[in-house]
Amino acid sequence: MINLAQRDIAHSLGKFITTALGVGMLIGVVLIMIGVYRGMVHDAMIVPNDIAADLWVVQKDTLGPFAESSRLHEDLKYALKGFLGVKEVYPLTFQNLQIHQNKKPIRVYALGYEALSGFKPFSLIQGRAIEVRNNEIIVDIKTGFHLDDRIKLGRNIYTVVGLTRKAVSSGGDPMIYLDLSAAQELQFLFSNEQIRNDRSRGGELSATAMVNTFALTLRPGSDAKSIAKEIHRWKHQEVYTTQEQSDILTKNLIERSAKQIGMFTVILLIVSSVIISLIIYTMTIGKMKEIAILKLIGAPNIIITKMIGQQSVLLGILAFIGGNIFANASANFFPKTVILIPGDALKLFVVIIIVSILASLSGIRTALRVDPSSAIGG
Repeated sequence: MINLAQRDIAHSLGKFITTALGVGMLIGVVLIMIGVYRGMVHDAMIVPNDIAADLWVVQKDTLGPFAESSRLHEDLKYALKGFLGVKEVYPLTFQNLQIHQNKKPIRVYALGYEALSGFKPFSLIQGRAIEVRNNEIIVDIKTGFHLDDRIKLGRNIYTVVGLTRKAVSSGGDPMIYLDLSAAQELQFLFSNEQIRNDRSRGGELSATAMVNTFALTLRPGSDAKSIAKEIHRWKHQEVYTTQEQSDILTKNLIERSAKQIGMFTVILLIVSSVIISLIIYTMTIGKMKEIAILKLIGAPNIIITKMIGQQSVLLGILAFIGGNIFANASANFFPKTVILIPGDALKLFVVIIIVSILASLSGIRTALRVDPSSAIGG
């Protein structure tokens, strides 16, 4: 039997393809929105994964350095090293900074660590690790800096000695890495005017020997949760395992954004459904006489239903293909990470097929109500 859907589409092929590409743009945006969420989760875990700590010690009653402010005395590291099962203790600072590259302001996320300890919370693609505490810096290539470039931070000038790739904070800001002492000076630095004002008031300046967190690695076979309980009991600080820190990052920091992205996704799918429904309905109205003739010569309703349903599903398939191409072609141009995975595309494809079938119901209902006698009268 001749496929009536194919014959009808061929009759208005240009309009059909144009419509499919338009709907495909919306579907592509849906895929990109899902990819943005995947990218947010990925970016949130880059720094913790690079540090690879078993436990995170932070200020009491806080969620840690990635979720809220935390300050601890640096000398706490000596006490933490004394706990059974603790192998290494790394004091760290985190802070947002704004630097300038060719007079262009760039927001970055600075990590301060003990550079000469051998600890490397990053993966270099060029250059070397920091060897001079207060004069050298490592930056991500996303900042636009290159090896041997010089960057002014606070009162010091730093030389770029190493480069990383795709090292960003949970907010998508490129990372820079400083020695702990330099980072502490930046974080707790007072201006000369502030120092003079404090002295004239008889106030004392805050000590800079503070950190935001301690990253602990444990000896093989050690129980992370037991050690965390002991540290909390004796040192009265909050201690989180790697999984707990991951949950804080992905749930506390990203949950609201995820809900917002989910709402936009649903809205776009509804809009796509409405557009497909309107197009199919318009195509059905445009061939009312032909449908009446089919019914007059005895064509069963299932044939007419199948024709309209096939048109709608084919429109959805072409739109999905176009949207998938659009999403993959444009993903790398977004300022934040967009991660597109086949599993998400497959799930969206199933949703689009369902949406297309539902969108055809209006056209089918209209077609089935056509009076066969109108083919003679028209």
